[in-house]
Amino acid sequence: MKLLHMKYALAVAEARSINKAAEELLVGAPALSRAIKELENTLGVTLFERSARGMFLTPEGELFISYAKKILKQIDDIETIFKEGITAKRQFSISVPRASYIADAFAEFSKRIDPKSETEIFYKETNAYRVINSILKEDCKLGILRYNEQYDSYYKALLDEKELSSELIVEFSYVLLMSRDCPLSRLDRITFDSLKSYCEIAHGDPYVPSLPLSAVKREEFPEHEGCRIFVFERCSQFELLSKNPNTYMWVSPTPQDLLDRYGLVERTCADNKRKFKDVLIHRKDYKLSDLDKMFIEELVKAKRRVFNRSEA
Repeated sequence: MKLLHMKYALAVAEARSINKAAEELLVGAPALSRAIKELENTLGVTLFERSARGMFLTPEGELFISYAKKILKQIDDIETIFKEGITAKRQFSISVPRASYIADAFAEFSKRIDPKSETEIFYKETNAYRVINSILKEDCKLGILRYNEQYDSYYKALLDEKELSSELIVEFSYVLLMSRDCPLSRLDRITFDSLKSYCEIAHGDPYVPSLPLSAVKREEFPEHEGCRIFVFERCSQFELLSKNPNTYMWVSPTPQDLLDRYGLVERTCADNKRKFKDVLIHRKDYKLSDLDKMFIEELVKAKRRVFNRSEA
C-alpha cells in the first residue's frame, strides 16, 4: 500500500467527490478513481459507498481514514523535524486505573516538569482492558494494570503472549471510603451485611466482557441490592462521598491529604478477603525514557506514603 494512496483516500473522504478531490490534488479524475479502487482491492474492503450524491465512507473506510490521518501526520512531523531542525517534543503517556495514590504520584511528577520545556503529557484513567489495548496500539507507552490476584496466571500468560513486560507495584485489599459523618464509620466491625442500608458509588466502566471479568465482578464483592451510583471520574466520587453520609465506595488506599480535604475516612471490611495487584506494563522492546523513570520514582514514593500508612 502506497502513502500516495492514503493521501488520495483522505482527499476523497474530505471532498466526498472524486472530481473535487482530483481538482485539489491536480490529478485526473479517472486516475484518482483507479487509485482508490486499487487501494480497496489491496485491502480487500470497500472504503467508499458510491452514489449520485457523492462518495461516502463505509464503516471500514472510517476506520482506515482514522489510521491514515495518524500515519500521514506522523510522516509530516518527521519531515518537519529533520527539514527545519526542530527539536522533537518530549512525550510521556500512561494509562491507569482510577486510583488516588497513582494520581498523587502523577501530580508530584508534573511538578518536576520544566514549564518552559517542549513536553507533552498524557494521563488516561480507564479499565484493565483499555490499559492493555492502549499499550498494544501505542496510544500510551506505559500502563498500570489492576487485577484480582486469583487471575495472576491468566494475566501473566496474556502479557507474555502480547509481548508486554510487567513489574509489580503493590498488592492490596480494597477498603471502604466514606464521609466522617457516615454511620458506618462509627462501627467497630463492618461486614458485607453492614453495607446493605447504604448507597454504593461505583465506577461506570471498570470491567469489559472481552476479558474474563463478568464473572470476576460477581466474585470480588457482594452483589449490591440497593442504590448504586455510577461515576466515570474521581472528582465526582469525592464530592458525593463528602456531601452524602449515606454513601460508600470500594477503593484502593487513599492519600491522607485527600481524605482530609474532603472530610473522608477509610475503613476495612471484615468479610473482604480479596487481594489485588497493580502492575506496571509496557512493550518489551520499549526503552524507558527519562520522563518515565521520573514518574516511576514518584509512583514508588506515593506507594510508600499511602500503603505504609494504611498498614500501620
